[in-house]
Amino acid sequence: MQTFDWKTKYQEKIHNAAKAMRLIQSGDSVFIGSGCAQPQYLVKSLVEYCEEVRDVRIVQILTMGQAPYLDPRYRDRFSLNTFFIGDNVRETIEQGMGDYTPIFLSEIPNEFDSGRIPIDVALVTVSPPDAGGLCSLGVSVDVVKAATANAKYVIAQVNSRMPKTYGDSFIHVNEIEALVPHDEDLIEIPRSEVDDVLRRIGQNIARLIDDGSTIECGIGRVPQVVAECLRDKKDLGVHTEMFGDWIIDLIECGAITCAKKNLNRGKVVASFCMGSKRLYEYLHNNHFFEFYPTEYVNDVNIIAQHEKMVAINVGLEVDLTGQVCADSLGYKFYSGIGGQVDFIRGAARSRGGKAIIAVPSTAKNGAISRIVPHLAEGAGVVVTRGDVHYVVSEYGVAYLHGKSIRERVLSLINIAHPKFRAGLIQAAKEQKYLYQDQIALDTVQIIYPEELEIYQTLNDGTELFFRPVKPTDEASLSEMLYSLSPTSLRTRYMTHTVTFPHKDVQQLTNVDYINNLAIVGTVPGVSGEEIVAIAQYFLDPKTQAAEVAFIVQDEWQQKGMGTVLLLYLCRVAKQRGIKKFYAKVLPTNKAMLSVFYNSGYKVNTEFDGDVYNIEFPLTPAKGKTAELPQ
Repeated sequence: MQTFDWKTKYQEKIHNAAKAMRLIQSGDSVFIGSGCAQPQYLVKSLVEYCEEVRDVRIVQILTMGQAPYLDPRYRDRFSLNTFFIGDNVRETIEQGMGDYTPIFLSEIPNEFDSGRIPIDVALVTVSPPDAGGLCSLGVSVDVVKAATANAKYVIAQVNSRMPKTYGDSFIHVNEIEALVPHDEDLIEIPRSEVDDVLRRIGQNIARLIDDGSTIECGIGRVPQVVAECLRDKKDLGVHTEMFGDWIIDLIECGAITCAKKNLNRGKVVASFCMGSKRLYEYLHNNHFFEFYPTEYVNDVNIIAQHEKMVAINVGLEVDLTGQVCADSLGYKFYSGIGGQVDFIRGAARSRGGKAIIAVPSTAKNGAISRIVPHLAEGAGVVVTRGDVHYVVSEYGVAYLHGKSIRERVLSLINIAHPKFRAGLIQAAKEQKYLYQDQIALDTVQIIYPEELEIYQTLNDGTELFFRPVKPTDEASLSEMLYSLSPTSLRTRYMTHTVTFPHKDVQQLTNVDYINNLAIVGTVPGVSGEEIVAIAQYFLDPKTQAAEVAFIVQDEWQQKGMGTVLLLYLCRVAKQRGIKKFYAKVLPTNKAMLSVFYNSGYKVNTEFDGDVYNIEFPLTPAKGKTAELPQ
């Protein structure tokens, strides 16, 4: 709140709107302040009082208020060049009556500085000046700072409802030609509705975010649902282009502390925000938040200095090679490049960083897939296949960076909606992205049983993640199989020499999860999960008996892995009504024999001179326990 009469002190700067608009001349380029800080009163005055001007070029990024200057009646007076397409200008752009400039957000200030995009007049909103003459740009510093620095004239709507924010968010009255006092509510953005699809995406993203990470997360449905899934995290930091109301909840629950940030420690850093009146009041005079210009916040080198930097952005369409379209629907420009690539590249360079593209698997109420054989005709590539790292849908996570085209295709198909997977596999074969013998299961009927995913602790205290095998596990499983020692190969395959070609390994990774179930044990690896064990059962539906087999990587043997896998397979099999298990075990494989004999089940054994034939019903022996700890 002001404690002095600023209108008296800066009286010579105060103009009414009509007088201020006289600074705008025909042929000028006029910048309009962005986001929810759009100077709504000045925008209305622009149309009302600039009746004599012609060919004024409106330059803007995303503005959330009305755009009356785009009314066809004023076509000879105003034209548009926007760096981002919002709801208020989309129709004008689609009709070819305005210009859209695709550009990385971080590079816009330099266009102003160099004069390649000239700014004659900047219309902005500021808080009332303090005793030192400083006005805050409040909730939108972004490219506004550069626009005001390069404009010949700055016309500022002084709005007492603009929160005073800190950081590099101030402009001195000496840099302002006209102060136009006018109070009005800032534009508010309602909370988005989320559904189960988005909640599953949020959960999948949250699993990728470690405690102590610094996040970039904007506004809209995906950021909101991701935030809801981060409440249990600790010491998160924020370095983001923008944020919404979700940030308050994460601060108040203790998830966001910014205590482990490498830069601006102890501070939330952003260039603008959009939300509710509650958010704007929360920001006023709040030193926990610092707003900086885009050229700092979106600087790839600044972003990369944050360890465990996680960038979360949204795509409209992803092709099977990993190209991401985020600003157009075919030939129709829909939004803009914005800061997506800035943060994708910054997070990718961060130590422990993760660059994430979130995309629901379908659009138009499930009618079309967002994961496609090729981008729609006319669609633009925002994130190149060389920049893409993580793609997340409601069906899981695909890690693509450093992967071959075949690996990318399988990973993306694995997180596509099941009803489109067979078609995507066929298209990929036609494009020679996949081998022609690639198995294509009926993915509408065969659903990955996510409920079978568990964490379990081995005898040495190591926690492993056990889950059903996926088609994308082929390379990792092949690597594990080829790492086995001759002894391990002999005990499992009863031969010292065996190869694992694609045609055989894909049989292990493409299963129906009912008659053929495989569970893998995984640990974190350099490029994702590393498979260290696999257990399978093969069911004969007629007898409800299943053969079981196990493989454990040599360095993970003697840790209780076989027992965990057997008991877990038994639990699943009993739940599914399977009556008994059987297996063949070499006499020299004493470790596996011990696993069976100590399982708690009544094991029947026959020796045929070469191998032991093991058989047991899935009912624990009397007085025995045959269950994993919950």
